[in-house]
Amino acid sequence: MSYADLYLTQSPLIISPNNDSAPIASIFGVPFDSTHSYKPGCRFGPDVIRDAFNNIEIFEPDFGVDLETVNIQDLGNIQHTVVATEMLNMVEKTTKELQKNKNQLIILGGEHLLTYGTYMSFPKETGYVVFDAHYDLRDEYADIKLSHAAYLRRIVEKRGAENLIHVGARAYVKEELEFLREHNIKTITNQQIRDGDGPKLLNQMTEDFDSVYTSIDLDVLDPAFAPGVGNPESIGITSRELYDMITSLQERNIVSADIVELNPSFDNGSTASLAAKMISTIIAMNHAKQS
Repeated sequence: MSYADLYLTQSPLIISPNNDSAPIASIFGVPFDSTHSYKPGCRFGPDVIRDAFNNIEIFEPDFGVDLETVNIQDLGNIQHTVVATEMLNMVEKTTKELQKNKNQLIILGGEHLLTYGTYMSFPKETGYVVFDAHYDLRDEYADIKLSHAAYLRRIVEKRGAENLIHVGARAYVKEELEFLREHNIKTITNQQIRDGDGPKLLNQMTEDFDSVYTSIDLDVLDPAFAPGVGNPESIGITSRELYDMITSLQERNIVSADIVELNPSFDNGSTASLAAKMISTIIAMNHAKQS
């Protein structure tokens, strides 16, 4: 029995019009938010993102790709647990196993802690690009080290920061800034994005990555564009700015991406729709490059 059979609910909700061909991307969800510190409810995010994906247009004219004609494989959700170590164990084993299929892997959150299990399952040289209003570099939060507010520090402690790029931070504490400077973590600031330099900088900073893992914490966006998140922060970036930075990676080999921190309880539908658009864009970019 595979880990996918053991840990995934096998209840796919994304409708793929073409199930006859080999899948170009595989998707699974992680309904976990047990370490959340402000507005819990992100565990309901994966299925709401799926519903939005099923109801947006997935023809991507910018890349000449019609996702209606390809197979996108939805494997369902990881079994629900409230224990962080159990979630990370299931996520890590499932991610490692699914990598063998060589499909692009998309993970739906859930809170950002899940990325500690997914990204760490990829080879160390895999580039990591994270879009987030927060650095998530605290040593611990509420006396918890395995926290959504500390996951990135755990990654740096194990792998270093050489292949890490953080984009869009605007809310952090002094401890995190000191850790970031001590470890020379590369960043693209909120101000650089507002100045219009985000896409160019991101393209330049990822030139040497043979493969990229992209993590999108939806709170990187201003709440005017993404109200449905667990930890909203004002004065954020726009949806167009995020899209332009994502598409600046179109020549990169994006092996995996996660979309995290959608909280449907506070959404009006716009956040879920944007999350679905990011998934469609990332899959279409990768498919266009390989076609």
